[in-house]
Amino acid sequence: MIPTLVRTMKTLILSGYSPEHDVSGVSDPFLQVKLLRLLRVLGRGDVEAAEAMNDLLAQVATNTETSKNVGNAILYETVHAIMDVQSESGLRVLAVNILGRFLLNSDKNIRYVALTTLQKTVTLDQNAVQRHRSTVLDCLKDPDVSIRRRAMELCFQLVNDSNLEVMTRELLGFLGRSEPEVKSVCASNLVSIAERHAPTPSWHFHTLLDILQATGNYVREDVVSSTLQLISNCGNIQADAVTCLWESVKGLKSIEDYQPLVQVCCWCIGEYGDLLLSSGSSEITVDGVLECFQQMLWSPHVSIITRQYCMLALEKLSARVPETLDRIRSIVDVFGSHLNIDLQQRAVEFGALCRSFDHLRGPIFEKMLPLPSDKQRQTGTTDSSPEDDEPLIGSPVKETSITPADHSNDSNAIMDLLAGMDTGEHDIVIPWNESSVFGSSEIGGQQPPLNSGGIGVLSNDLLDLLGSSCSGDLFSSTSSSSQLQPLSGLAVLGTSSFSSTGIPGMSMGRGNSVSEGIHGTPTPYELLPGQFFSLSFFSLSPLEQQSTLWNRAEQDGIMSGNRFASSISILSLDHLNDEKFTAVNLL
Repeated sequence: MIPTLVRTMKTLILSGYSPEHDVSGVSDPFLQVKLLRLLRVLGRGDVEAAEAMNDLLAQVATNTETSKNVGNAILYETVHAIMDVQSESGLRVLAVNILGRFLLNSDKNIRYVALTTLQKTVTLDQNAVQRHRSTVLDCLKDPDVSIRRRAMELCFQLVNDSNLEVMTRELLGFLGRSEPEVKSVCASNLVSIAERHAPTPSWHFHTLLDILQATGNYVREDVVSSTLQLISNCGNIQADAVTCLWESVKGLKSIEDYQPLVQVCCWCIGEYGDLLLSSGSSEITVDGVLECFQQMLWSPHVSIITRQYCMLALEKLSARVPETLDRIRSIVDVFGSHLNIDLQQRAVEFGALCRSFDHLRGPIFEKMLPLPSDKQRQTGTTDSSPEDDEPLIGSPVKETSITPADHSNDSNAIMDLLAGMDTGEHDIVIPWNESSVFGSSEIGGQQPPLNSGGIGVLSNDLLDLLGSSCSGDLFSSTSSSSQLQPLSGLAVLGTSSFSSTGIPGMSMGRGNSVSEGIHGTPTPYELLPGQFFSLSFFSLSPLEQQSTLWNRAEQDGIMSGNRFASSISILSLDHLNDEKFTAVNLL
């Protein structure tokens, strides 16, 4: 069948003028297109058929007139036939040259078709397409947006090690003048090309910096993460990177339009601010850096994410450059009452860290380890111990028993995680004692260990960091039965709420009363908010107790009249042994 089709096609080409089938000087172009399409289908994967068609395809590609759309349609099908069948290399070069002539055509539709076909052809013969690289680059300046986008996609396919710098420079220029919806795609593709073909880490970083400057806020998150990963993994460019980033951000007229660049700059200054300030440049001063950060934090147009980067960078900078601590605290403390809960939490935590745990500030804000690359994250090629390689499915499950004493070490484990301490280095752990809780046969029990101040401690550092309001809170237990550990014959109740004592919304002895309880002095009980009662109260008769509570409540205006009288439970010392001990049951 193929020889017959070839003869028919040659007859159409060589036949003279036929008025009833002529279209713009081409004999029966519709039949020629159908024949070429059929030959392409029949010759796909057939070497003998391809050899039989080579002469015909070369004759059509050479003799067809390109001045009319009719001839262009026949040439388009000829190019597809040459690329689909296993034609000779010379024919493939001829087909690519035809597409190159299409790129020079004034008709935008023909240029678009040529770019689309070249995208499919570049994988088959890239060297032939590379000869038309300058023409493709000119299409990046075409007024039609669809042609510019197709040319951009083709340019990314043409990039290799030999033309990397030229293509990158042209694509960066296109990135700067392209539409917002194209910027993000172009920037991500440029980042991928830079990662694959970058000759040096320095060239790679400066290319990413140019991308961030040209894209502005339209950059995707992968560009930010790739830049941070490169700087983190290449120690020889960190000093140059932080200096270049600072110079770029300092020269911005509108910071809010380049927030990804600002985020990268803040991260680098937080990690390598000491390298920036020690660079020796007279234009880089501590006051100038802090003033710029304060401006970014207070700008109403800066996003919350960028402010988080800024605040964390300031906190880390306080550990890198200790003389900036007071100025940084004054900047950060203002956000302790910010409406955004995350910024507020960061500011409050940093203030508590500086006030009470300044010795932990350095370890907590130490430099990060090199960030893992995308390949490591996908394949899991990170450092792991042999135990990590054990299969999860089918492996025996190790049974572990959790004893009550394990709870006392939870705070140590958290402190180890935060500051890298050895267990027990700063913490005095209260051992678990089943016989010393409320509900046992005796009120008295074993006293907890004392620190240098005479107060039992359950990881003072951790509890103070979390905001413990008084040392009395250290003796409240969170056991399932809401039990307390008594001290010196009488329990010192020092919780800020009655969740652990069974009395909701009320508090007992605080502050100095805790110290008195430890030394054996009877501790008054706060049965009403702000009203403390001594032990002699429990020796009164029920009516006297009721009258005393009534008078105290009337004085403070807690409750009124019969409602309060009907809600009072008469108390005695026997109630202290009851797990459901309540002083005032407010119904």
